[in-house]
Amino acid sequence: MAKKGKAEKPGGPATIQNRRATYEYEIIDTYEAGLVLVGSEAKSLFAGKANLTDAYVRILNDEAWILQLDIEPYKFSTAFTPDRRRDRKLLLHRKEIDLIERRAQEKGLAVIPLKIYFKDGRAKVLIGTGRGKKQYDKRQSIAEREVKREIERGMSRD
Repeated sequence: MAKKGKAEKPGGPATIQNRRATYEYEIIDTYEAGLVLVGSEAKSLFAGKANLTDAYVRILNDEAWILQLDIEPYKFSTAFTPDRRRDRKLLLHRKEIDLIERRAQEKGLAVIPLKIYFKDGRAKVLIGTGRGKKQYDKRQSIAEREVKREIERGMSRD
């Protein structure tokens, strides 16, 4: 017989997602980038205390930067707490940076962070190049999601 009591929370780092990005943009390509962190930012990310809603990626001086990423200060940190919305460097290969920069300038695509997660103990950011959706595209994706949900409900009732 199973023990009664509180259910254990699954251990491990939280994945922070930018759900609004897939609603606002049609994602064309994705790239995985490392994230340069200072102080206790990694512990705060591990706890899932970040917000990607207003964040975006820029290529400045042949380096990729993520701007407006909001990482909440770690509450147990004592000495040094960095700014919440400071600019953070992304770690990408030179060819990837050049390709992203070219595509963003040529086709008018936006470069947006989609997800922050941990892989082998290191913080990674999944960035995507995407084109902004029009209002009718958003309605169409909502309708498709509703149809899919109805199909799932029908399958589960049988």
